[in-house]
Amino acid sequence: MKKILLSTAFALISTVAFAQTAAESTGVNSLMGNAPKTEDFVTEAASSDMFEIASSKLAAERGDAATKAFAQQMIADHTKTTAELKQMVTSGKVKAMIPTAMTSSQQSMIDKLNGLKGDDFNDQYHSDQVSAHKDAVDLFKRYGDGGENAELKSWAATTRPALEHHLMMAQDLDK
Repeated sequence: MKKILLSTAFALISTVAFAQTAAESTGVNSLMGNAPKTEDFVTEAASSDMFEIASSKLAAERGDAATKAFAQQMIADHTKTTAELKQMVTSGKVKAMIPTAMTSSQQSMIDKLNGLKGDDFNDQYHSDQVSAHKDAVDLFKRYGDGGENAELKSWAATTRPALEHHLMMAQDLDK
């Protein structure tokens, strides 16, 4: 009985940690160009970094030479942005919670990568990187243009050019 209660409590806590406004989770904000709420931005940015780091660690082991080089850059850059975001939250400058795990969709992408090797792995990783960076650029643009927290808004605006560069690099790999 205690196990069931603990499992249920954990599931509820996890759901709350990943709760997003309906407009953000359904993509309406993105389609309309609206800035996400601060909590949504932090959740999406942090989980995106987790995905980038986890998928790139796999690519650093399994990818071809160009993929490995790109992956190392992603690990370094997204580890840096993770630390910066965590610092803003832990300092109290940003009122939000950092998620402890990536989304189920991102985890499914990692699981798929785990089952691939060779060209199949490279092709999937490249495609995933293009998609993830398109989403990240959009997220950071919307928050940088219209976010509600001044410090986080500034950080999103100054971080976006690096994400745009990552997107261009990923698109070059995906050709």
